[in-house]
Amino acid sequence: MPDQLLYLYGGDRPWVSDIWVTSDDRVRGGASHSYLTVDSPDHARFHGHLDISTLGGAGFASQHSLGELHLNLKEYDGVVVSIRGPDKADGKRYAVTLKNDLLPPRDDGREKSTVSWEAEFVADKPGDVKLTWDAFKPTYRGREKKDAPELDLKDVKRIGLMMRSFFGKQEGDFELHLFSIAAWKHVSFAEDHGDEEEEDLKSDAVVVKRATEKNAWWKCLLCGLV
Repeated sequence: MPDQLLYLYGGDRPWVSDIWVTSDDRVRGGASHSYLTVDSPDHARFHGHLDISTLGGAGFASQHSLGELHLNLKEYDGVVVSIRGPDKADGKRYAVTLKNDLLPPRDDGREKSTVSWEAEFVADKPGDVKLTWDAFKPTYRGREKKDAPELDLKDVKRIGLMMRSFFGKQEGDFELHLFSIAAWKHVSFAEDHGDEEEEDLKSDAVVVKRATEKNAWWKCLLCGLV
C-alpha cells in the first residue's frame, strides 16, 4: 500500500532556497563549501566541494533549515529522501540530520555545537531512500555520542543535509539532485481499506437479511398451502 507522506521540502511544498542556511567547515578554518540551489519547485540540488586537506582528513559541508521548525513527527515512521533521476546520483555518502536543541550563537557569531541525529545513505541510484527513526544515530561534531538523550520526535527543530569526509573516506565535488524530503508512515491494508471494508460488511449483512426474510416468507406460504 502507498505510504502516507508529510512533505517537508518538495512535493506539495515547493523548494525555496532562502529557507536554507549554509554551515560548512570554513567556520573552523576549513575550505569546503556547499549550496542548496532550486532549479524548479520540484527540483533542488545540494552540491559543492568537500575539502579534506585543510583540516587533515576531516571536513564537512552542509545545509540546514532556517530558524526553528518545531515539527511533530511522532506519528510517522521515518524520513524518505526522493532522489531525482535517471542519471543524477553520484554514488557518494550523505546524511540527513535532525536536531532537538539549538543554542544562541557565540559572541563572534559562530554557532554553538549541539547533538545531531544523523542517518546516512548512499546516493547510488535515483529513487526513494527510506530512513527509519532507528537509523538516526546521535553524534557530536561528527562522532557518535552514546550518552545522548533519545530523539524527541514531537519537537524537531532543525533538518539538514550533510556531506562529510567520514574521516578521510570521501572528498571532492558532490551533487545530490532531489525531488523531495518527507516524513513517511506505512499504511497497512486494514487502515487503508477499513472504511471500505466496513461498508462492504454492511452491504453483505443487508443481503443476508433480505435473503433470510425471503426464505421465511416462502416457508409461511408453503405451510399455508399444506
